[in-house]
Amino acid sequence: MRAGFAELGPLPLLAALLPALGSVAAMMLAWRGLLAALGSPLAFRSAARVFFVSQLGKYLPGSVWPVVAQMQLGRAHHIPRARSAAAAALAMLVSLATALVLAGTTLPVGGGGGAGYLWAFAVVPLLLAGLHPRVANPVLRTLFRITRRPAIEPLTGATLGRTAGRSLVGWVLAGLHIWILAVALGAPVLRTLLLAVGGYAFAWSVGFIIVFAPAGAGVRELILVAALQPVLDPGRATVVALASRLVTIVADLVAAALIAREGVGAAGASVVEVG
Repeated sequence: MRAGFAELGPLPLLAALLPALGSVAAMMLAWRGLLAALGSPLAFRSAARVFFVSQLGKYLPGSVWPVVAQMQLGRAHHIPRARSAAAAALAMLVSLATALVLAGTTLPVGGGGGAGYLWAFAVVPLLLAGLHPRVANPVLRTLFRITRRPAIEPLTGATLGRTAGRSLVGWVLAGLHIWILAVALGAPVLRTLLLAVGGYAFAWSVGFIIVFAPAGAGVRELILVAALQPVLDPGRATVVALASRLVTIVADLVAAALIAREGVGAAGASVVEVG
C-alpha cells in the first residue's frame, strides 16, 4: 500500500475528482426531474442547493438522513414534506436498481467478483416490479391518502426511464474515477473500465443496503478491492479503494460548498439591490 500511494501521486487524484463531480451532478438531475414530475419543479440552482447539501447526511449511519435533509431544505421552496420524501425515496430506489443492473452486466464480462455479496442481486426483481407505474402509483396514492397529504402527479414509464437514464450516466461517471486511479497504478485500460464501472456500482449498492455503515464505509472498500483483483494486486487495489473514498468525500464537500457559497452570494446581492 505504501508503494502504491507513492506511485499514485496527486495528479490522478485531481483527475479522478472531475468524473466524481460529474456523477454527483447527474444524480442531482435525476432527482430534480423526478421531483418535477411529481409536481414540484425547481430551478437548477435551487435543486442543486437542496440536493448537494442534503447528500452530506449520508455520512451518518443509516440511509434516511439525506431524505430528512431534503424534506427540511425543500420547505424553503414550498415543497410538501411528503412529496420531498417520495421523490428522495424513489430516486434512491431507481439509483439502486440501475446500479445493480449495471454491475450485473459488467462485472461478469470483466471477470470481477462480488466478495460474497452476490445476494444483493436478489433485490433487483423486487425493485423493478415495485418501480413499475402500475405498482408504484397505487402504493403512493394509498400512502398519501393515509397520511392525509395532497396527492402527487402519477408516475409514468417515461419519467422513470429518464430518471434511470440519468442515474446510469451518474454510475458510469462514478466508475470512471475508479478507472483513472486504477490505470494510474498500472491496470490494463479496457478490462479495467468494465471492472471499475461495475465494481463501484455494486460496491455502492451493497453499502446502501447495509444501512448501519455510513456511506457504505468498509463494505464499499472491501467489494472494490475484490472487483479489482483481476487487474491489480491486493495492495494497489486497496490503494484505489481508499483513494476513491477520499475523492468521493471531497466531491460531495466541493459540490455542497460551491452551491452554498453561491447561495450566500446571491442573497447578499439581493440585500444590496433592495438597499
